[in-house]
Parts: sequence; C-alpha cells; structure tokens
Amino acid sequence: MKLAYFDCFSGISGDMTLGAVVDAGCPLDALRGGLEGLQVPGWSLTSEKVWKNGMSATYVRVTTEDQSKHRGLAAILEILEKSRLSSGVRSRAANIFRKLGEAEASVHDVPLEKIHFHEVGAVDAIVDIVGACIGFEALGVESFASSALNVGGGTAKMAHGVLPVPAPATAKLLQGKPTYSNGVQKELVTPTGAAIVATLCEHFGPQPPMSVSAIGYGAGTLDLEGQPNVVRIMLGEAAEKVVPGFDEEIAVIEANLDDMNPQIYGYFLEKALAGGALDVYTTPVQMKKNRPGTLLTVLCRPADANPLISLIFAETTTFGVRTYRAQRRTLPRESVNVHTAYGDVRIKLSRVNGRILHVAPEFEDCRKLAVEKNVPLQRVLSEALRSYEAGGKTS
Repeated sequence: MKLAYFDCFSGISGDMTLGAVVDAGCPLDALRGGLEGLQVPGWSLTSEKVWKNGMSATYVRVTTEDQSKHRGLAAILEILEKSRLSSGVRSRAANIFRKLGEAEASVHDVPLEKIHFHEVGAVDAIVDIVGACIGFEALGVESFASSALNVGGGTAKMAHGVLPVPAPATAKLLQGKPTYSNGVQKELVTPTGAAIVATLCEHFGPQPPMSVSAIGYGAGTLDLEGQPNVVRIMLGEAAEKVVPGFDEEIAVIEANLDDMNPQIYGYFLEKALAGGALDVYTTPVQMKKNRPGTLLTVLCRPADANPLISLIFAETTTFGVRTYRAQRRTLPRESVNVHTAYGDVRIKLSRVNGRILHVAPEFEDCRKLAVEKNVPLQRVLSEALRSYEAGGKTS
C-alpha cells in the first residue's frame, strides 16, 4: 500500500503541499493537465527551486486573475461536480472543502450552507487543494499519515481581522490531533493545510513503518530564523497495514498522594471513569521524608484533561498534578456472543490484518451469571472460552 507521510516540522499550507507533491516526482505538466479539468479559467502554474535556510525545496506559484474571495461551499462543490476531474480527485477535494466548511460553520456558529470562504474561496486556494489531490493520485498514494504539527504562534491578519495563531478554523480542524509550537511567532499551519491533513490522514504521530521511495520538500512563503519554512512528504510502501484509529494521542495526568483516606479512591475512580477517563490506576511510591505514598495516574483524551484535573483537585488531597502527552496504541476490538450452560456471554476479540490475537470473555457478563446461578466465577469464564473454541457463537 502506497503511503504518504507529512512531516510538518515547520507547518503546512496548500502551496507547500503542492510544492512537495511536485518535488516528490509529480510532473508540473501533469498537474496543469489535470487542473484544466476544473474548467475554471484565469490561472497559471509555475514552479521553481528555492533555498530555505540551506534546504532546497520546490515552490509552486499559482497566479490568478480571479479576485473573488467569497465563494460559498455550495459553489465550490458545484465547480467540482461539473468538472472533468477523476472521481477519486473530485471526492478527495470535496471532502477537504466539506471538512473546512464544517470547521468554519462551528467557529462562526452558522449553518453549513451559509458558510462563505474568504481566503480559501479564491481560485488559487482551489487550485492548491485540487492540485494536491491530482498529485496524490498521480503518485499512487492510497493512505496518509502525519507528524505532530508545528502551528507557530503570535497573531495573523485575516479577513475577520487580527486573530490568534492558530486561526480559529485551523484550531478546530486540528482538535484532537497532536500539535505544538516551537516559539516561532508566525502562522505556520494555514486553514487549507490543516484541512488537507485533517481530512486525509488516518494516523498522527511518529513515522509509521514504511519503505521510503521518494521524498518531496514543498516551500512556503515565509523566511524564518533558524528553520526552513518547508513541509516534507515521504512516499513509500507501508511495512504493515495502517489501521484507522490504531494510534492516538492521550493525556496522562499524575498526582502524588500521601495523606488521603483509601476509601475515597473508589469513589474518585467511579467519578473519573464517568467523566471520560480511559483508565485510572495507582502505584505505590516512596516519597520525600521517607513516607510511603501512592502515585495516582489518569489516562484520558486531551479534550477531557482539564475537567479531570479539576475533579482530582476537588476529590483528592493533592496540591498539584503533572500532565504530559503520550501515544497510545490499541488493537481493534470486536465482540461476539457465545451460548453456555449458564447463559449467553460476550466474547471480546482483537484482530489485526485478519488474524485474531486475543480472546477474552466479558468479565461483567460472567460475574452476573456466576451470581445468578450460584456457581464459581472461574467455571463460567472457562465455560465461555470452551464454547467459543467449539464454535458456539450466537451472533
């Protein structure tokens, strides 16, 4: 499977993506020919090699006669629908614009059909997005992944005035994705660039196992101190199937406890799990002044971190917490029912690339049956596994 990995160490934009696609081997004439299928006049495409802080990259310039800045989503989708683009390019580009429209609608609190793009509605932005999709198809890319995104900082002047970086639409598009800033006071990730990776990428984090066959560097328009304003795209065969949702970024919250009544822990655990925690556990630790203590650890999605920190302060005796981000890899799960002499039990399965790795009876189902039938819990667990292995599935 052909994989494209976006290395966004210095951000990403539409023109940077287009430059990286050309730099990775897509001929400029192929882009021009494909873009003519848009049937939108008044644009031209050129490319040149440029130097960005000692790094060679390709800059693709889109020149247009169109001064319109306020196309609506419906108008752009109509252009795509009436185009002579391939169905794959048309579908990818439409999905990117829809994703962008949904973000803008959420930020401005208006219905999706009333959204009018400003900078992104101009022909040059349409050419950037559609051109990138044409390039990906020409290069045979089937799957996409991205690094954490360096969004920059400070403020940027936009159609609605001076706004913080990342722009509201960019922040919405990248919600739940790994982002950071290395202190550069510039807008490094544009809404167009954010929409491309948010729509296409199934995996965010370190580079997945892959055999790299081509590398492209796409240049932006900024001149930054100490780093090149480029995005790198690495193309190659994935070493293993990339399963959507296989990796995700989580927040880890920790607190040291040495003076809390242990009875409170069970109450806190229930409230934390109800509040969105993925897992809650404790570890014995030896604290300062040679006192035994407990390390409380809560795993959660980044969006749930602040409410759970408030819960920790409200329900435990700690005076402080620590937080950091981590990558979590989980196996895809499914469930089947099996029939036993004591009743039906759900069986949890994990499967990767069609191969079953783990089989486990659902504990609560077995516990309920053990109580109802007045039999040992271990007997119900064993009977459920035997029934599964014998093919006794009910659904």
